[in-house]
Amino acid sequence: MQELAALLPDQNIVQINHSFSDKSGTVRGLHFQHPPYAEYKLVRCIAGSVFDVIVDLRCDSPTFLQHVSYELSAENNAMLIIPPGCAHGFQTLTDNTALLYLHTAYYQPEAEDGIRADDARLKIRWPLPISCMSERDQNFMPLALNYPGLKL
Repeated sequence: MQELAALLPDQNIVQINHSFSDKSGTVRGLHFQHPPYAEYKLVRCIAGSVFDVIVDLRCDSPTFLQHVSYELSAENNAMLIIPPGCAHGFQTLTDNTALLYLHTAYYQPEAEDGIRADDARLKIRWPLPISCMSERDQNFMPLALNYPGLKL
């Protein structure tokens, strides 16, 4: 626990969420909260496996609009820390996949937002054909060409 405290100084976990997807190829995201409700998220796959993506939306970041991806699985026990100002999404690689999220801010509906997971500008190569995406996620818009990013 000391290691986690060192990675997230002055932060408290205030909300825990669970996500379950029954079908491989399901894409969720890309989700984030606008400041002042931007948050750290700790994500761990507790059943199955996912291709997990983080997109940097911080306007002052040297990695602005770049993304990284990792495979998380119940077998590898890896956990990601997603910093405030970054969007998060994943694709299930197996049926019956579950993720656990730990948040440093409460969910604020008025601050929630997202980007289309298939936004061509982001160049995310999802490993499987997209088999399922929620209506909410399908309705997210691609990034505007002049997207200013998030100022934290």
